[in-house]
Amino acid sequence: MVSTVITITPSATVNDALHLLHQNNIRHLPVVEKEKFIGFVSETDLRQVLLLPGGNDILIKAVMNKDPVTIGPEDNLEEAARRINQYKIGCLPVLEEGRLVGIVTVGDILAAFIELMGMLQASSRIDIVLGEDPEAFESVSRIIKKTGGDIISVGMSDAPGLDKKVYFFRLNKCDVDSIADSLRHNGYNVVSVIQ
Repeated sequence: MVSTVITITPSATVNDALHLLHQNNIRHLPVVEKEKFIGFVSETDLRQVLLLPGGNDILIKAVMNKDPVTIGPEDNLEEAARRINQYKIGCLPVLEEGRLVGIVTVGDILAAFIELMGMLQASSRIDIVLGEDPEAFESVSRIIKKTGGDIISVGMSDAPGLDKKVYFFRLNKCDVDSIADSLRHNGYNVVSVIQ
């Protein structure tokens, strides 16, 4: 989350809010009064108000969302992503006991995901269908390590056309062909290899 957050008061105008958004190159403003979080406005909300007569001078308290979706500082990244996706919103105010302590945006979640998956460092990848064996994940991980692979991250998704999951093992740059051969030799279905 971003902990230094630009906020606005409920007595500010739509014009004040738009100026603040543009000046700071942001799209969302938490509304705070006496250090207490009381609402939220987005650039989209404000642009719609501009169509009204005298829209520039309407007060934020009249247009803010008084009950936005929020999250707590102890919630995890997955929960933040789930709420943003479920409610089709661009960010989440982070509240602790009614006080604003930060904000999480779609961009923050994407950056964390990219870092978590190790996608910005030189890497290789092996995609494998593990099957029904509950020990398969540990077995595959051991084979990868034993044949010189260093696992950065693991992702999973449904296999197109199959009723199974594909596991994406991202590894530090290495000779993945020999690892893939070893996995096949041990009976695993290697779907693809990316050097």
